Amino acid sequence: MSENISQPPLMSRGMKAVLISQFLSAFADNALLFAILAQFKSALYPEWSQPVLQMVFVLAFILLAPFVGQFADRNPKGRVMLSGNLLKFVGAFLICVGSDPFLGYALVGIGAAVYSPAKYGILGELTDGERLVKANGLMEASTIAAILLGSVIGGLLSDWSIVFALGVCAAMYALAVFVNFGIPKLSAAQIGRGWNIKRMFTQFLEATRTLWTDKESRFSLVGTSMFWGAGVTLRFLLVQWVPIALGMTDNTTPTILNAMVAIGIVVGAGLAAKFVTLKTVRRCMPAGILIGLGVVYFSLQTSIIPSYLILIIIGVFGGFFVVPLNALLQDKGKHSVGAGNAIAVQNLGENTAMLLMLGLFSLVTSIGVSVVAIGIGFGAIFALAIGGLWLWDCTRKKS
Repeated sequence: MSENISQPPLMSRGMKAVLISQFLSAFADNALLFAILAQFKSALYPEWSQPVLQMVFVLAFILLAPFVGQFADRNPKGRVMLSGNLLKFVGAFLICVGSDPFLGYALVGIGAAVYSPAKYGILGELTDGERLVKANGLMEASTIAAILLGSVIGGLLSDWSIVFALGVCAAMYALAVFVNFGIPKLSAAQIGRGWNIKRMFTQFLEATRTLWTDKESRFSLVGTSMFWGAGVTLRFLLVQWVPIALGMTDNTTPTILNAMVAIGIVVGAGLAAKFVTLKTVRRCMPAGILIGLGVVYFSLQTSIIPSYLILIIIGVFGGFFVVPLNALLQDKGKHSVGAGNAIAVQNLGENTAMLLMLGLFSLVTSIGVSVVAIGIGFGAIFALAIGGLWLWDCTRKKS
């Protein structure tokens, strides 16, 4: 009885501060992207510059991948979160006052890379046992709510005033920094370890090699990397598709369409939790193929209501596809290189895929390929790639 009483409560003051900080930071992340895209459109930036903006953000995750996880473990995670949000605030503020948006967004990307491993790692330090599972659920709920609201409100504010929208984003980051002071200063998970950059890099490479040589974890890494690379590309595809296919030039409509995908992902994740286990993880593969086919069908639409419905369905397929693959990788990582290292390696793979797909998208946009043709080709290639991955896995299991 006394053991249960001594367990840390789920909604402690520190946990509330973490969840509020995460909501504010993720809200600003999503609102800021659409505010900058609106700024690009207003200033007549070329269309290929939009995916390049996201590439600048993603590059920070790739370059810092070997170090940010260990940085989070060697310092109090609440202070690491504060540092990440402070960097985000500086980046957003610079964009507000007229600095180069690529430079400012690069700083936001560095802040996000620093912030990411700490926000999940601190949950296990604030609570434990079954409460830890619930804490992760609250973190995901906070993030999804922030994505939905941040995307839509970022578009709405940008239609009214781009400068005001950027200012709101900077204010949200500043508020997140303030809330971070409410997180207790816990002891670092790893104390007394030196900062040997070469050793840290070597350890990360070893974890990467271990996971990529294991057939099961490699299968998961390829699948999740393809999914998130396609997901971020779809976000920019929607921004350019709306004025061409629907004849609508506002900043709000693309954000609402992106929100439809997020809603579908939540539903798909719930269905995957109910119908797929680690033993039946291959059930998710047909959903991956249907994502690509759904994008092809969506690209041909010319009306707003069917577009909403199709994107929700694409999101459902997406959640059903990616959640089991994430679980498979976490299970394999836990028994080999550790869950934290597995997430770091996964982040590297996913962000590399994002960089490559965004680069290709920027290239075909710059040479004048129509956005409808890009959407059809993108969806078809994704469906074929997932089909190839599934066939490769079936062949591997038979051999």
